[in-house]
Amino acid sequence: MAATKSAQADSAQAEWEDGYWWSNDGLRLHFRDYAGPDDRPPVICMPGLTRNARDFEAVAARLAGDWRVICVEQRGRGESAYAKDPMTYNPLTYVQDMEALLAQEKIEQFISIGTSLGGLMTMLLASMRPGRVVGALLNDVGPDISPEGLERIREYVGQGRSFPTWMHAARWLSELQGPVFPDFELDDWLVMAKRTMKLSGSGRIVLDYDMKIAEPFQVPGGEAGVDLWPTLAALAQTPTLVVRGETSDIFAPETADKMLTVLKRGRLVTVPNRGHAPTLEEPEVEHAIDALLQDALAVSEAEAPHSIDS
Repeated sequence: MAATKSAQADSAQAEWEDGYWWSNDGLRLHFRDYAGPDDRPPVICMPGLTRNARDFEAVAARLAGDWRVICVEQRGRGESAYAKDPMTYNPLTYVQDMEALLAQEKIEQFISIGTSLGGLMTMLLASMRPGRVVGALLNDVGPDISPEGLERIREYVGQGRSFPTWMHAARWLSELQGPVFPDFELDDWLVMAKRTMKLSGSGRIVLDYDMKIAEPFQVPGGEAGVDLWPTLAALAQTPTLVVRGETSDIFAPETADKMLTVLKRGRLVTVPNRGHAPTLEEPEVEHAIDALLQDALAVSEAEAPHSIDS
């Protein structure tokens, strides 16, 4: 672990330590580790396709202390190493990377908060070892991904951009994602810019991910790779919060409704005035997260004797 740092969340401060782990193919991967009690499952936050651990700054700041919160950065994002083979930028490889992290940290049960790609990974991880995901939040994603949303993603992922100042970067984001967050002010866009971009060695502001993550999208079926409806069944009896942006072009309302027929302990929260994807800082989502964590804790405590016997 490196020296403790302070999160630059807008409404709260929390400390974390930098953590690292190694992938099976030799990449050094990074996570933020916010301290919390070790007598309850940790909360593991997994971001979307082009995002990193900073996406969960405010979520982690709010939960830290009461919960250990681990915010991961998949290969090719943030402080994690870039892959030598860009075709390893796919959900199944990301899940293998997560398995290595869980083994290193000796995590047997956890609560998963997954945005978009992170939600797909949540379903895959749950299906590979039933019972270890004791609570799940699937943020604006389901087993079916709307084609129009995928096409929009293809248009911008991997298109390198650079800006002379944070203000220029924020204004570009507001033009690109204005319909997703119609109520955002300039300060909000600045926060998002600093979560999604970094200062390069040349002094320019650049997107904080490997542009080669776009390459698997050029392969037919590369954006998904598996039928995820069977994996969702692994969460059928697990407390699960499904969050959907009201105007999302990735996550159709019909998909969300169908998911609730599978998720016996599922709850849907639709966030008004949001596209893909909600920040999880919306008040209605924060309240739902608190309820999810308590339900997941009850599941974990009920299953504790079985984990001891095993």
